[in-house]
Amino acid sequence: MASPNKENGEKLIATNPLARADYFIDEVVEAGLVLTGTEVKSLRAQAPNLRDSFVEVQTYKKGFQAWLVNTHIGPYSHGNIWNHAALRRRKLLLHAHQLEKLYGAVIQKGMTIVPMRMYFKNGRAKIELGVGKGKKKYDKRETLKKKAIERDMEIDRKRS
Repeated sequence: MASPNKENGEKLIATNPLARADYFIDEVVEAGLVLTGTEVKSLRAQAPNLRDSFVEVQTYKKGFQAWLVNTHIGPYSHGNIWNHAALRRRKLLLHAHQLEKLYGAVIQKGMTIVPMRMYFKNGRAKIELGVGKGKKKYDKRETLKKKAIERDMEIDRKRS
């Protein structure tokens, strides 16, 4: 866990290291989370697992709803019978125009919505969502080659 960021009141809870490695991220959106009390206490005590999680956008009445699926938030140690289920679906709080845009990206363009990082912002749990396309194996290799070249160039600059 990182220390709080003084400028904007953010405290990092967890990141998804595979998000940028496995996807070309085109757009980043911030969303709120609907959590129970024991989930919030558990987030403050331990980090959740975002690796296998994804976002589903569904039609609901006349609009849309977004759900965070497959995110593991461990049970709170003092939660007793009111503890939450670790892998339950959690509703995301987004504006209607954001939901429409995300739904269009998923349905028409074949994009995927992946959680990138989770943090507290002014005491409220937020999640940063990345909208992007999945990388193929050869794309991942190209990314690694570019990183290695940039690293070598940086080392050469420091030496000279």
